[in-house]
Amino acid sequence: MNEQNSVLNIIGKVSGLLSKYIAVVILITSAVAFTHPQEFMWIPQYTALFLGTAMFGMGLTIKREDFQIVFSRPKEVISGCILQYTIMPLSAYLLAVVMNLDTDIALGVILVGCCPGGTASNVIAYIAKGDVPLSVGMTITSTLIAPLVTPVLVYLLAGSWVEVSFMAMVLSVVKIVLLPVLAGIILNSLFHETIVKLGGILPLISVVAIVTIIVAVNAAKLMSCGLIVMLAVVLHNGIGMALGLGMARLMKVSYAKETSIAIEVAMQNSGLALALATANFAANPLATLPGAIFSVWHNVSGSIFASCRIKEVEEKQKLELKEHAIAK
Repeated sequence: MNEQNSVLNIIGKVSGLLSKYIAVVILITSAVAFTHPQEFMWIPQYTALFLGTAMFGMGLTIKREDFQIVFSRPKEVISGCILQYTIMPLSAYLLAVVMNLDTDIALGVILVGCCPGGTASNVIAYIAKGDVPLSVGMTITSTLIAPLVTPVLVYLLAGSWVEVSFMAMVLSVVKIVLLPVLAGIILNSLFHETIVKLGGILPLISVVAIVTIIVAVNAAKLMSCGLIVMLAVVLHNGIGMALGLGMARLMKVSYAKETSIAIEVAMQNSGLALALATANFAANPLATLPGAIFSVWHNVSGSIFASCRIKEVEEKQKLELKEHAIAK
């Protein structure tokens, strides 16, 4: 029993360390995959498995209390999900049109925009001193409605570029997202004490693995069209962050809540976009690139945003202390 607790404690510490430096870890592994792609060519067929593992890990972290968050603060959770499923898909579509993106790249950008929030957003919200329960509640809600909302949005927005099989996409999202998440939730409710620390590390390992695999497989393609995809991804993510923060401020919520909403809106489950592109659009191989680059970039931009928010909080606290001292 002591040995088991010791192992779980080690896993917990590793999870915390990975969470803190997730952007650095992803950049390093992506660089290795880019320069030595041949070392990773045996595992691309397991992308869906890695994503399913990440979703299972997300399910392991969900407790009954997390669902109470959704119902106890419906205004922020529902508003955040609406913002995510409008700002990101529409901005993806507009970028594809305005930038006159190639069919494959346009499809990939739209797939990213139509996906739910990613588990990394909860980590970034924690680092940024945002409202973590709200971030978790939004991620849970957007993920659970993804089997219907994501295929509908992709069908409506990407249909002018490629033929979209609605039912095939629904089945893909159910298999890759919904079933693993539900399995994780059930297992967590049955064996909560034993597996609580596993839930944090599985999504992190899976995210790193997925990005590494896709970068390795697409190393040559990244050289040929990486710059235009990078520009589209940076603009897409930046628009999501800026509009998410702006709309949250219009809602007049607290500083911590607006931080979490901005992060949640901008940080997508780009791993799902990769899996959907691979499973449903084999005729459009470059459609995986936006998801691959987004997976790296949104962790970097999220970390930068978190640092800026932390500095802003510290400056406000200093100003309040100064004003308090003067008042005395």
